[in-house]
Amino acid sequence: MAAEEKCARASAKSSEVLTVGTPTGSPASLPELEYVPDGGKEAWTVVVGSCLALVASAGMINAYGTFQDYYEKSLLWNSSASSISFIGSLQTFLLYFLGPLVGRIFDAYGSTVLIPLGSAICVLALMMVSLAQENQVYQVFLSHGVLFGIGISLLFNPSIAVLGHWFRHRRALAIGLTTGGSALGGVLLPIILGRLMPTLGFGWAVRVVAFILAGCLVVACLTIRTRLPLSRDISSRSAIDLGGFKDPRYVLATIGSFLILFVFFVPYTYIEIYAQTRGVPPQIATYLISILNAMNIPSRILPGILADRYGALNVYIVAAAVCSALSLGLWLPSRNVASIVAFTVLYGLFSGALVSLIPTYIAIISPREKYGARLGSVYMIIAIGTLVGTPTGGALLKVADEEHFAQLIIFCGVLTGAGAAVLGLAAIVGNWKRRQHLGQI
Repeated sequence: MAAEEKCARASAKSSEVLTVGTPTGSPASLPELEYVPDGGKEAWTVVVGSCLALVASAGMINAYGTFQDYYEKSLLWNSSASSISFIGSLQTFLLYFLGPLVGRIFDAYGSTVLIPLGSAICVLALMMVSLAQENQVYQVFLSHGVLFGIGISLLFNPSIAVLGHWFRHRRALAIGLTTGGSALGGVLLPIILGRLMPTLGFGWAVRVVAFILAGCLVVACLTIRTRLPLSRDISSRSAIDLGGFKDPRYVLATIGSFLILFVFFVPYTYIEIYAQTRGVPPQIATYLISILNAMNIPSRILPGILADRYGALNVYIVAAAVCSALSLGLWLPSRNVASIVAFTVLYGLFSGALVSLIPTYIAIISPREKYGARLGSVYMIIAIGTLVGTPTGGALLKVADEEHFAQLIIFCGVLTGAGAAVLGLAAIVGNWKRRQHLGQI
């Protein structure tokens, strides 16, 4: 049994004793804070709603490579690749940076307001994107970057945090299934846009996508609900929970995740452009983002199953190390269709764990009642990396040629490997704390 799994069970047991002080029994006899369904119709309905919320929010982030390509060639052809990629990274930044505030609002008032408000903002933002005029960067920046980024931040954090109300031992699986929604969105949305833009034009293609996402979000609003008592406290002092930074595991996990997420979206943003420079036929190159995200679906679910058995941090470290090796060992020397597609498939298969296992591990080392705020605090740090990471990659890619792409790929591989190394230190610290705890029993 993995050390993290033992620590999680020990932490859960300790939390139950401190909170309740009564032995476990049947679900009907257990106090609300002690009993966790870990399944059942209501719990899995919440998973479905959270999955659809992520299809409409994080799924659009994973599909941004399609927008990047269209903006560079058509709508914003007079702007640099770095400037255009900044719009995509801004929405990711806002998703993570607003995490502490959104997390605290969720801890205090649940999902009743956050999910409907985020849904309305996301749909409105896409409608505004559909009206953007040629080379009017500020219009795309405000709608696709700022407004849409705020909307998805109101959806993403509650959709993940609410799972802690319904799952404990199967939490990693539930989070994996939910984050699989972002991968599913990343598969379907680029295909839908690619099919509709030549016939309907960019504006109506985006509007059709907005209507589809609105349908998903209506279901999310009806199915996502909290179970545990809410604090009803949203003071500024409690908006950010810095208590986790007293735990070296939390600190190291935050640093490692920062390094990994700094370059996580680089392949998603530039793989299609890279394929075009290598002469990959358009009918294949345009589907690479969808292939990448399609492989992300099992990559979000299977690591959750493995994490429940072997420990979330252990699986996280392996996935990060493999992604680093794939970038440096396969993407860097790739010269033909077969090698580029192989990298796309394999990177997609392993990279999904880099997103889905962050909240899983933070849940293991955080008190349940502070999980939303502590996860938000981690996301606030990660946000800085997501904001500057992809534009930094765009700055390295001044010209889309072999030399500049090599710099970009090395940059991506090295930082992912460094993040895996820092996570390894977190595992070492965790094992040491576990041995200390066992020695005191």
